[in-house]
Order: sequence, then C-alpha cells, then structure tokens
Amino acid sequence: MDNLNATAATLLGFLHGGEASGYELLGVAEDVVGAFWTVTRSQVYRELAALAERGLVVAGDAGPRSRVRYRITEPGREAFAQWITTPPGAEQIRYPLLLTIAFGGHLDRTRLLSYVDQHRTVHERRLKTYQAHLGTAGVDAHQRATLAFGIRYEEAVLAWMDDLPAILGPVDERSAEGPDSASCGRCG
Repeated sequence: MDNLNATAATLLGFLHGGEASGYELLGVAEDVVGAFWTVTRSQVYRELAALAERGLVVAGDAGPRSRVRYRITEPGREAFAQWITTPPGAEQIRYPLLLTIAFGGHLDRTRLLSYVDQHRTVHERRLKTYQAHLGTAGVDAHQRATLAFGIRYEEAVLAWMDDLPAILGPVDERSAEGPDSASCGRCG
C-alpha cells in the first residue's frame, strides 16, 4: 500500500467516525486540527477523489446540495493504521509574525508592535475556543490532550507577546534606522 500524505490520512481518520461529505470533513478539520494543520477545501476534494480512486473510501450518491458522502473502506482502515503507526516527523514553525520580527529592525517599532497586537487577538480567540471545546461533552482523552497542547501553546504565545517589548529593549538610534548588512553574520 502506498504511503498516505498527512491530509489524506486526516480525512481517513475523521471517516472512522462515520460517513461524511467533503463539506462536513472540512468543517471537522477546521474545528479539530485547523489551528495546527491546514486543510483547504481544494485539498479535501482532491484527496477524497484520490482516496476513492485507490479504493480507500467509497463515494455515496449525491444528497442535498449535491453533497456526496464518503465512507472509509477496509483497505482505507488498513492504510490509516499503517500511517498512524509511522513515527511523525519533526514540527516546523511557520509563523509569519516571527519572520517579520526577525527583520523588525527595518520597521518602525510602533508598527511592529501593532502587528503583534493584531496577532494577539487571534491567539486570545483561539485560547477561548480551545477552553470551550475542552468542556464539551464527548471529547475523548486524545482530543483533550490535543486541546491541552493548544491551550498551553496559546498561553505561551500570549506570555511571549507580553514580554516582547522588554525582549526588544529600548529603541536606540541604530534600531530606529534599521540594521545595516554588516549586522547579519550570514549576509555578505
């Protein structure tokens, strides 16, 4: 059996809970893994078609709003079981705000901190959402573990944001003008 990509495996994982349309799977993905794993609408439909072609899911008849419901097959369960037993790779942080902060010496400090404030709002909202989901009936131990990570992550990001003005230190003339190319040890 060919290896699954993480998005296909995610869809198979959700289909263990029962039949679902692509639209429903997208909603579940946004609710359950959306903050740490991006799944787009086009990916969902592309992967469902590929999974059906491989015999890992079966598409039902079109229902209301022409939505097709999919169910996982036994080969789909086997492929998922193979995927879930493969050790996951290391995480990679791709946080656009960090990239901007890395080059923040080229920005006015007020503007940089306004970007941080915009991101703070997102993280505060996520924290509240995770806390609310944690109290929801039907959340199993694995989902609680994932939510606990999300809560701690958001708390850590918010604490870091609180500390950021002190970490950046006082504004001096050089940082207000931006670093010159000699300040980059890897730049030539």
